[in-house]
Amino acid sequence: MFSLFKKFKTGLSRSAKNLIDQAGGIFGSKKLDATSIETLEEALYAADFGVETTEEIIEEVQAAYRKDKDLRGKEVARIGATVLKRVLEGSEGKLEPVESKPTVVSLVGVNGSGKTTTTAKLGYDLKEDGGTVLLAACDTFRAAAIEQLKTWADRLDLDLVAGQHGADAAAVAYDGWQAAKSRRKDFLIIDTAGRLHTKSHLMEELAKIKRVLKKHDESAPHYSLLVVDGGIGTNSIEQARIFHKSFGLDGLIVTKLDGTSRGGALVGIYRELKLPIYFIALGEKAEDLQPFSIEHYVKAIFGLESEGADLST
Repeated sequence: MFSLFKKFKTGLSRSAKNLIDQAGGIFGSKKLDATSIETLEEALYAADFGVETTEEIIEEVQAAYRKDKDLRGKEVARIGATVLKRVLEGSEGKLEPVESKPTVVSLVGVNGSGKTTTTAKLGYDLKEDGGTVLLAACDTFRAAAIEQLKTWADRLDLDLVAGQHGADAAAVAYDGWQAAKSRRKDFLIIDTAGRLHTKSHLMEELAKIKRVLKKHDESAPHYSLLVVDGGIGTNSIEQARIFHKSFGLDGLIVTKLDGTSRGGALVGIYRELKLPIYFIALGEKAEDLQPFSIEHYVKAIFGLESEGADLST
């Protein structure tokens, strides 16, 4: 059984390897020099950490190098991880159930972000934690999405409410809420239709779902989470900004981090928007959706081997 740290390490191995390779392997035992610091800076930009975070890391590495000309790569990796930990302070989102069941979680995002798959994986995660879950297939625009969610629900033994292709998504959300309420489910997870954040009429459909839910529970949806593809890097910032303005986001789920070499984009997204990160997807399996951990993320991304490595500032 993998520890949670090992899941992060395995899932982020592509990003970690790319960072190490781009940095010329300086995270090993060799001494640092001026040239290797420049190489490190280029590698941090390539990993999509963003200008501000990259500059902070380089400034701290340079300061450490001025004090100790024998500074070696492992210490550089520790410095980088420590800076990331500081930048990401407050970024861990925690999904807490509300007193009045069900806790409604609405997932939004553009097509291709992994939203429908994430709906099922999130349901599985909550069920494994002892919660009872109902999924609502409100992506009625795309027939394949309904079938996809049904397949996942059957595989993971999750209850599902679904409408026909082309049905009113808000009506399916209403049916889902009623079913979750009558069955005393702890959680209702709504898979909304994927849509371009630039299409205002499609964004209005999201607002309609929200209005329908609020007729039954003024505080619903209790969590509106944007599913973003970690592989598209900082381009996801504009997506998140518009969804947040139109729909009101509580946080993010970052997917497909196992398939990208630009895992640093997560840092730029949080730094720009200050939206907490609730979960990250580290693989294709249901159990590969994991609650976001700052400590595990920063150690994995910098290739630090020890789960207990000291990152105190």
